[in-house]
Amino acid sequence: MTKFVLRGSPPFAEHDYRSRISRVVGQVAEAGLDGLLVAPGPDLRWLLGHRAVSADGLFTMLVLRPGTPPVLLVPEQDRAAAKATPGASCCEIVAWDGETGPYDGTARFLPAGGRYGISDSAWSVHVLGLQAAVPRSTYWALGEVLPLLRAVKDEAEVGCLSAAGAAVDAVYREIAGLRFTGKREHEIAAALADLLREFGHERVEVTTVGAGPNGAKPHHEPGAREIGPGDVVVLGFGGLLCGYGSATTRTVVVGEPSAEARVAHEVVRAAQRAAFEAVTPGLPCAELDRVARAVVEEAGYGPYAGRRTGHGIGVSTAEPPYLVAGECQPLLPGMCLSLGLGIHLPDRFGARVEDVVLVTEHGGESLNSTNRGLLVVG
Repeated sequence: MTKFVLRGSPPFAEHDYRSRISRVVGQVAEAGLDGLLVAPGPDLRWLLGHRAVSADGLFTMLVLRPGTPPVLLVPEQDRAAAKATPGASCCEIVAWDGETGPYDGTARFLPAGGRYGISDSAWSVHVLGLQAAVPRSTYWALGEVLPLLRAVKDEAEVGCLSAAGAAVDAVYREIAGLRFTGKREHEIAAALADLLREFGHERVEVTTVGAGPNGAKPHHEPGAREIGPGDVVVLGFGGLLCGYGSATTRTVVVGEPSAEARVAHEVVRAAQRAAFEAVTPGLPCAELDRVARAVVEEAGYGPYAGRRTGHGIGVSTAEPPYLVAGECQPLLPGMCLSLGLGIHLPDRFGARVEDVVLVTEHGGESLNSTNRGLLVVG
């Protein structure tokens, strides 16, 4: 069995983290902010490779300000772990303890009256503490002021995403060879999780298995429903490999599919293909949603389509940009997108085809290559 062994930390060096910090500081200035406060979560992992190790709630924050060196504030007990983080040499590490507290310690790096972006994942108690410690300071959600912070991937990141895509493809080829008849949804979901780990994922995020009517529920949690002959089964699965996301959705059927199932599946397949072929730098994200939705609507399934055609993927399995009506953000080379619009027919079945697609200078490149047809399983 082929293994995809890019486990653990992604293959990034000090210069990668310095480049990211420099790029983000430039974006901070362009956005009219006085600084950016990055809390534990995807943004901090991307900027420094740092994962907070203290119990939830203890203050850890990366302070980025134009014209000043980056500073990472951590609890005293986390100082050693912070110094061992891959991007530690890119910033000054300052530890706080119970006497000084985190907010007064951070205040000396934040001028009064400043306008600061702060991670969406920051705890509200920390935002309130900073507001009290830094006079007249205001805070803006990072997702609002710098939504595309991580959207454009570099070559090494694309390599991680490609490895994740190859691994999740291998999972699908394995799961398609299993017998579905008589199995319960949660049993297939458990097999998917085991295979994701077997093929290199350090974290399993999604194992959706929706059989028959359950496939019409976009966020169905696998349950005890027994899969039987004629069931259309939606399989959506993925996670993190080498710190980067995989995501794919395929639709299978137990035994010979009905004519209705064949038609509905061909519609979602055609919608996904049309959106993929439309991928072009400069195209608004909403246009990809419109292209996919037009195929579904022309076939008469418009009222049953999903609410969006996709979203970005990177160190998070779902991140900006979002492929949804009204999103004017243009596609940029280096963006990676989860791409696929589903059909959900209440009390009957669902169908979806989803791939991860890289935006290149010339169009789209799929990072998944498995059979997109309505696969018959036993």
